[in-house]
Amino acid sequence: MKSLRLLVLASGRGSHAVNLIEASRDGRLCADVARVVSDRRGAPVIERVRALRVATTVLMPDTAGSRLHPDAERQLLEILREERIELIALCGFMRLLSADLLDRIGAPILNVHPSLLPAFRGLHAQRQAIEAGVRVTGATVHFVDSGMDTGPILLQAPLEVLPGDTEESLSDRLLPVEQRLYVDAIGLIQRGAVRREGRAVLIERPDAPAGAAGPGPTAAGSGTTKGRDRG
Repeated sequence: MKSLRLLVLASGRGSHAVNLIEASRDGRLCADVARVVSDRRGAPVIERVRALRVATTVLMPDTAGSRLHPDAERQLLEILREERIELIALCGFMRLLSADLLDRIGAPILNVHPSLLPAFRGLHAQRQAIEAGVRVTGATVHFVDSGMDTGPILLQAPLEVLPGDTEESLSDRLLPVEQRLYVDAIGLIQRGAVRREGRAVLIERPDAPAGAAGPGPTAAGSGTTKGRDRG
């Protein structure tokens, strides 16, 4: 099976980036993380992935706000071409991607978010869940569009909110759920099992006849995550 060329975009601690690198090396993913790109020069993810001997780039120039500078967008497009990237994984990347950039990328872009979208978009999704008093939250892997956590949903997994949960404890229990889900979602794309029809995301069942598709583990509809910045 052909290995998938993967680019990771990250802004934070690097937990998801490291998980994808390790998954590509221990057989959980048939993929190669070609490079990790950050929008923050001092992001901890940079040193963590360098220690794993993965190439890194910091996009320049940096700008305030939620969008990348046009020169940074052009730099990102050059990296995609040079590395022959086939899929982009956002791992705590704290920028929204412009509609123009998305149109020019030409590769699937995924993001993982710590809630059952469309509930609790944006920052501090775990805190939002606790404050709302929900009994079940979860994780979502979705395709990226130019909005905040609004792209079509690929996979979701639930997690019970326990009495006494804090934002930190819920985040810690959600992280392994997010990591497993992200590996599963990328694996589906690598195997060619995902088909999009507008906002609908269809997943080929392993036992289905050729051309048949149906919902996956928890497949369904939702740009860029701005949950707790752990990346």
